[in-house]
Amino acid sequence: MMKKLYSALMTAFNDDGSINEAGIREMIRYNIDVNKIDGLYVGGSTGENFNMSHDQKEQVFKIAIDEANGAIDLIAQVGSLDLNESKYLAKFVTDLGYPKISAVTPFYYNYTFEQIKNYYNEIVKDVDNKLLIYSIPALTGVSLSMEQFGELFENPKIIGIKYTNADFYLLERVRNAFPDKLILSGFDEMLLPALALGVDGAIGSTYNLNAKRAKAEMIAFDDGDIDKARQLQHDSNDLITALIKNDIYPSLKLVFEEMGVHAGVTKAPMSKPTPEMRAGAKAIYENYLKEN
Repeated sequence: MMKKLYSALMTAFNDDGSINEAGIREMIRYNIDVNKIDGLYVGGSTGENFNMSHDQKEQVFKIAIDEANGAIDLIAQVGSLDLNESKYLAKFVTDLGYPKISAVTPFYYNYTFEQIKNYYNEIVKDVDNKLLIYSIPALTGVSLSMEQFGELFENPKIIGIKYTNADFYLLERVRNAFPDKLILSGFDEMLLPALALGVDGAIGSTYNLNAKRAKAEMIAFDDGDIDKARQLQHDSNDLITALIKNDIYPSLKLVFEEMGVHAGVTKAPMSKPTPEMRAGAKAIYENYLKEN
């Protein structure tokens, strides 16, 4: 079965930090109509979720499901340091019709595993939905072991992982221990090794811009053309390196602008675009994404 590719949906903001609804709709349309994406991960790190108010989160979830209108799969990231908010949002998006939810591991306070387990079980307790654990140790400081994933999977509503972790030894162990669980790779720059370890697909920010190349890489891998897949990963990593050097979150939006998609700006305390950033984004588009 062909592996699934999901874009991590960005949130378009206006200069004052309010939601730019038209921009969000444009990005979703581009993902559906041009990228032919399999799904969107809504409300994650790329969506600047942790910079948003509760009302803004609700607004984005409503816009995304309305614009997608059943055309693709949607995953709503509802995790929050406020467990009551997570539970509320889990019910909110389930009522809207999201077929899957996800939640980042609770972070900052060095929670025990028992506290983390309680958090996940509470989020899904009162909703008829399926949950993906969002594991991103580089940003949360929370690393789960294979045994801990196994304990979480004892809850039948917890169906898999958004695995944004550079520990590929752990990925191999988890993949083999839980062959029926859904594992979606979260590091765009490591798509090829993740495919080699048997992930079911990938979720990433750069797929908003680079879905065509990522899909070609997946096809080359499935066809056994590893040299082609490696070259495509190399080309993607050149793009990713350039984005990181140019300040990745605002740059993703600036490159989208170069592609004719109005993506708005990032929300403070993230950077506002500078003339240098705009020039860098134009060069990224010209060098890595513009088709001859």
